[in-house]
Amino acid sequence: MPDHTRTVTASGKGQVAGVLNTRVTVTVHASDPLSRAGLISHLRHQPTVDFIPEQDDGDRDCPAVAVMLADRIDEPTTAELRRLLRGRDQRVVLVARELREPDLLAVVEYGVRAIIWRHQATEQRLVSAVHSAARGEGELPPDLVSRLLNQVGRLQRATTTGAATGGAVPLFGMAPREVDVLRLLAEGLDTRQISEKLAYSERTVKNILHALMTRLQLTNRAHAVAYALREGYI
Repeated sequence: MPDHTRTVTASGKGQVAGVLNTRVTVTVHASDPLSRAGLISHLRHQPTVDFIPEQDDGDRDCPAVAVMLADRIDEPTTAELRRLLRGRDQRVVLVARELREPDLLAVVEYGVRAIIWRHQATEQRLVSAVHSAARGEGELPPDLVSRLLNQVGRLQRATTTGAATGGAVPLFGMAPREVDVLRLLAEGLDTRQISEKLAYSERTVKNILHALMTRLQLTNRAHAVAYALREGYI
């Protein structure tokens, strides 16, 4: 046996057997009917998968793993992710064609448990990701792990810098003072007017906006306002 081959111990065999004997309830979601049919064909006849049609999803009594196919993370995709994860004990496996770094952070923030590249989505990988998600574990391709760690590192540095403006700064989302600034920005106030309204210095207002846009990778103030509106902050 080659050195790089993983050896399965007796306890490891027991764990593998336990996984194979565990049945997981699965729903499949995709905007393209043909792509959805392809995912269903991969999962429908798996012995450890109980497939539920999407139209019956709301009637189920038990938690399920939702397998979602997305070519890119756009507004319809994020809306569907929020719908799937809102108020439910549900885990999501995302099958993606491409993910930009901000998209990667967004789906992790939403609560996606596992990600598979679409070109690597074999039956074996899908079933493995479904079981990992069902156990509450994460599963990412190696290249995404590296990208995620690099991005989180940059965000942590931006967060540390942003903390100098006062108060706690979240790694994801927006702090209350950031929401206050963006709300006034959305009302058409300029930096000086915002500083007067909130009793901040103009430099503090600029620092808050800079730290926010750096952390969330927003390109300008209009983009920041649009993001806050879309995410329901203002």
